[in-house]
Amino acid sequence: MLHEYRDIIEELKSKNAHFAKIFERHNELDKKIDNVDAGREYMSDAELDKLKKEKLKLKDEAYAMIMEYKKNNH
Repeated sequence: MLHEYRDIIEELKSKNAHFAKIFERHNELDKKIDNVDAGREYMSDAELDKLKKEKLKLKDEAYAMIMEYKKNNH
């Protein structure tokens, strides 16, 4: 997720518990979605769609936090 901000992400993960939680949940969802897409797990299309929307919401929230950090620290 957002690889071009790797340094900022690492710093935020270590300094901001909320960001770390968002980042961890995003990665959990990413793995679960990958497992469903690869056929290792099954869920309905509606359930999968719900997970994808949650993952996108988390990414948007993390991105906003990264941009705020960047604005205030660079």
